[in-house]
Amino acid sequence: MRDWDKEKTAADPGTEIEALEKLARDWDWHVRRSVAQNSNVPLEILRDLAGDEVQWVREAVATHPRSDEEILRRLSDDGEGFVRAAVCLNTNTPSEVLEDLAWDEMMDFDYTLSKNRYITQEAVAKNPNTPQEVLLFLSSHQDEHVRASVAQNPNVPHDVLFKFRIDLSWVVRNQVAESSVTSVEILDWLANDRIQDVRASVALNPHSSIGSLRGLAMDRDADIRLKVAQNPSADEETLEVLSQDWSWKVREQVARNPSTPEEILRRLIGDKDMSVKDAALRRRKG
Repeated sequence: MRDWDKEKTAADPGTEIEALEKLARDWDWHVRRSVAQNSNVPLEILRDLAGDEVQWVREAVATHPRSDEEILRRLSDDGEGFVRAAVCLNTNTPSEVLEDLAWDEMMDFDYTLSKNRYITQEAVAKNPNTPQEVLLFLSSHQDEHVRASVAQNPNVPHDVLFKFRIDLSWVVRNQVAESSVTSVEILDWLANDRIQDVRASVALNPHSSIGSLRGLAMDRDADIRLKVAQNPSADEETLEVLSQDWSWKVREQVARNPSTPEEILRRLIGDKDMSVKDAALRRRKG
């Protein structure tokens, strides 16, 4: 039976080092994992737990921001894929380790999607320290989730995002539409995507052009118009159009938008829907 109080103590940043050393040797791996997740755990304890017999403890060590290069190199050769994937996500992991793990084709079955996922390669693709040549290599991966992870990387080359704008997978295109580093040119292209989710991501992206937002404000789908209404980059003309939308949810988001001018707010205070009216009143009161 799990001792929740002991786990809480093990995870508490205020727990003394002597107590953590004892808890790191506890018979219950849940307690040892909590020690490995403690934000103030000493490096020496992490080194010891990196050799724990239970993979979930080693995985916690691999994700810890205090784990150093020595620990991460050791765990990059771990026999369990989840541990290696955790190493790939740690920003302390050396670039040469990430290069090596980019070839790691370990897969795990994702029951929500009913398919196998290349969890290690996905993790490498997400790490902001992954070299661009590795991102280029993974951008041609057969699996859409690996490519989507590349698109999610803040250092992804522009040429890769440009290629991804016409990727066959909407999952990849959607990640491009969500990215903070995607150019206006690419966002303008994706604003016309046939998939609703992709257009919605463009509608919510603060870097989308005024032209794209104005076009999406006329989209037939109310959820997309709602996303435009939430976008702080929407201009006054767009917000004016959306403030008269038939959907009260869209008008409510216009009232909540920090960019909505006073004149529109005054009109929304008199809206027939109470949710819209309340949102406008709260905005005016600050």
